[in-house]
This record gives sequence, structure tokens and C-alpha cells, in this order.
Amino acid sequence: MNAEQYVQQKAVASGSSFYYAFLFLPKPRRKAITAFYAFCREVDDVVDGVNDPTVAQAKLAWWQAEVAQSFAGNPSHPVMQALAPCIAPYAIEQAQLQAVIDGCRMDLVQTRYLDFPALQHYCHLVAGVVGEVTARIIGQSDPGTTDYAHRLGLAFQLTNIIRDVGEDAMRGRIYLPMSELQQFDVKAHEVLNRKHSDRFIALMRFQAERAHRLYDEALALLPAADRRSQKPGLMMASIYRTLLREIERDQFQVLHQRVSLTPLRKFWLAWQVQALGRL
Repeated sequence: MNAEQYVQQKAVASGSSFYYAFLFLPKPRRKAITAFYAFCREVDDVVDGVNDPTVAQAKLAWWQAEVAQSFAGNPSHPVMQALAPCIAPYAIEQAQLQAVIDGCRMDLVQTRYLDFPALQHYCHLVAGVVGEVTARIIGQSDPGTTDYAHRLGLAFQLTNIIRDVGEDAMRGRIYLPMSELQQFDVKAHEVLNRKHSDRFIALMRFQAERAHRLYDEALALLPAADRRSQKPGLMMASIYRTLLREIERDQFQVLHQRVSLTPLRKFWLAWQVQALGRL
């Protein structure tokens, strides 16, 4: 298996919403975004797939070195071999890839966030920077598109947090800000024990309303000059926002199940944006 086949397999196997937006890109950009997405999956899998934090730290340190080595022209991992040729054409910076690794490292040392600004810093590393790189790869001409990408990345990450509350609780993690749990009188042990209540629903409704505001703000920030080129991001926004609405309709039954959209529905939502411009 060569490097291109490796990253393609990584993207397909994930079943992510991002994959369906990639399908509509021209081949060179599709190859670049697939390689970048595979990189993000690799470092994220270190945190979720390695039980020993010491081993996980060592693996992330290896990835840090691999990124530096790749920018020096010597990639060794198939993901970096696939991504390296895309670095110059799409102005990918080493600091951006290192920031993604730093965000994943936070998951090894931090399982709670005091308030939303603290959570926002984490989201910037694991989602905002990802949005920034993605915007460059899929086609950015206006500097203002970076602000749109950061805001949209934050909305995506908050949607993921809402969807994954139950799964994260089983790992001992709570991404919902502690100050907001207090605001709605939801105890940390209730989340960890996956106790559904009216107070929990109110807390989650608050989280969803903020995510919706961020989607609206992101779309308002997208410069007209880049609206056509950034269609893949708009496809992802349609898919993620539809997922969020499904969770809301289900009264935030996220503690004991993982709400998801079928592959066919994801493809349909992406196609609607591509063909009809509908969000």
C-alpha cells in the first residue's frame, strides 16, 4: 500500500462527514485534504486508542518530531509522505500541524474545563486550526476567510462535544464547562454516571443554542469572493447542523447513544449544497 492509498483508506474508514465534502473537490485538492485529514485522525487516534498516558505522550512526541522532519524534507510515515508535497502549494505551516498535536496532548492531561474561554482554547487547537488549514487547501483568496474558518471549526467541535457527552463520560472526560454545569445545577458525577434529567436537557439546550449562533456567525463572516471555493466547508456545515438538529429533536439523548446520520443522508446534504447552494 502506498502513501496515497493509506490516507484514502484512513479517510474512508473513519466514516466522517468530512469525507463526503471531499468528494466534490478537484483531484489535487482532494488528495491534499485527504492527507491532512488522515494526519488529524492519526494524532487523535493516539489519544483515543492508547490506554497508557505515558505511551500516548511518547507517540505524540514522535509525531512532533515526524512533522519537523517532514518540513525538513524527510517524511517517514505514509501520512506525512502524502502530505509533504501539499505543504508548499497550499501554504501549510509547521506550526499549524504542531498546534493540532498540542490540542490532542491536552486530552491526556486535562479532563475538565473551568469555563467556556478555557474550552475555546482547546477547540482552537483541535478544530479552529484544522479549519484554517482546510480553508487554504480547498481554496482561499480572501484573508477574511480565516475568521470564518475558525468560527466554523468551533461550531463543529461544539457539535461533536454535544454528540459525544456519553462516550466522553465513559472515558472520564467532561468537555462541558464546569461553570455552566453549576449554572444549570448539573453535577459532574451525574454526567459521568450518564444521568439524564430536565436539568441536563436545559444545559444541553444552552450548548446547542451557542453552537447555532456560531454557525450563523461563521456564515456571515464568509467573504463573497470565497463562497464558491469554500463549498466543501458549507457542505460540512449543513451535515453537522443537521446532526445538531437531530440531537435537539431527540431531547439530547446523548448520554446512552451516539446520534448519527446515514452515509446516504450525508451525501444528499453535501450534494444539495454543491448543486443547489442550499444549507
